[in-house]
Amino acid sequence: MGTRKAVIPIVAVTMLTALVPTSIAAERPAAETPRFRGPMGPRVVSPEVAADRRVTFRILAPKAEAATLSGSDIPGIGRGAEMTKSAEGVWEVTLGPIEAGAYRYNFNVDGVSVIDPRNPSTSEANANTWSLVYVPGSDFMDTKDVPHGAVAEVTYYSKSLQRFRRMHVYTPPRYELGEGKYPVFYLLHGAFDCDDSWSSVGRAGFILDNLIAAQKAKPMVMVMPAGHTGPFSFGGGRLPMDEFVQDFNNDIMPYVEKNYRVYADRPHRAIAGLSMGGAHTLSIAIPQLDKFAYFGVFSSGIFGITGGGPGGAPQGPSWEEQNKANLDNADLKKGLKLVWFATGTEDFLIQTSRATVDMLKKHGFDVVFNETPGAHTWINWRNYLNEFAPQLFN
Repeated sequence: MGTRKAVIPIVAVTMLTALVPTSIAAERPAAETPRFRGPMGPRVVSPEVAADRRVTFRILAPKAEAATLSGSDIPGIGRGAEMTKSAEGVWEVTLGPIEAGAYRYNFNVDGVSVIDPRNPSTSEANANTWSLVYVPGSDFMDTKDVPHGAVAEVTYYSKSLQRFRRMHVYTPPRYELGEGKYPVFYLLHGAFDCDDSWSSVGRAGFILDNLIAAQKAKPMVMVMPAGHTGPFSFGGGRLPMDEFVQDFNNDIMPYVEKNYRVYADRPHRAIAGLSMGGAHTLSIAIPQLDKFAYFGVFSSGIFGITGGGPGGAPQGPSWEEQNKANLDNADLKKGLKLVWFATGTEDFLIQTSRATVDMLKKHGFDVVFNETPGAHTWINWRNYLNEFAPQLFN
């Protein structure tokens, strides 16, 4: 067995699924501001989330000459928000009101990128760590007084890749009682993320907790594996498709089915992913339609299907040609209960999604496709998970 964090659910604000706790700044008295001095200099609270959803970010850097705030999804800051310096050397900027949700951010101080030293909440990505702030006010992903599941960091040995790997696994409320089996949902991340991302910035554990508590979704085990198998950059033109698919098929699924109380049959398996994870989903599900009754693609499709995008134009036989036998197999489609796509109209992969949906429909697939507002951001992907999960295992 791989190492696991404790899986005993406790109160909502301290349970293990709180890999993305609400900002500690929101829990401190309003009087704690940078104007209060201690023996080591001014006390700095950051981030500070106000009741009107304005968020103030601060960093103590008295010798710095410039500081900016950067954020992957924070609306309206573009390449960065300039911060102003107080007489005590505290740099500060206030943004908002900001839509409820989780947001990654960091500081750039005199050309050096740093996380927020006053904020213990972080979110891992593919090649770096971000600080994380949560702005409350979302009914479907807030931390609520409902039964909570648990998220474990699981280490396993990949025989396909010949090294140890990590994945995150959500188990629903009452799983720890040791009774019964559950359906399993594999949820894949994007190119600039890692296996931590869905449960931190993606709020996946809290989204499932709230759906299950409202009886909108079935209790399920949700597996969030690491999609990268080596160094990656879009400029290099290499997407780690084949290696991850081998790891998934030969190591991840067998590990989950051996070590968790899950059903190992088609009606109880689902898979979905965002961006790169959406492409992974298609490369796993279509060749194995006999194993998955549900699959979802968020902000993605077959890379290269339009002759551009990540990976460029395909070399050799196209993805469609390689998978023609399964695409045209009417018997396999009989047990397929849901093919679900969603992409924002401002997303740079919207044409890829449209072309992929058209291709699947040409081969007789009944595809649900939601074109939503928004771009290639976690703001959309959390919404997509909230819409997709209730449709599983019914």
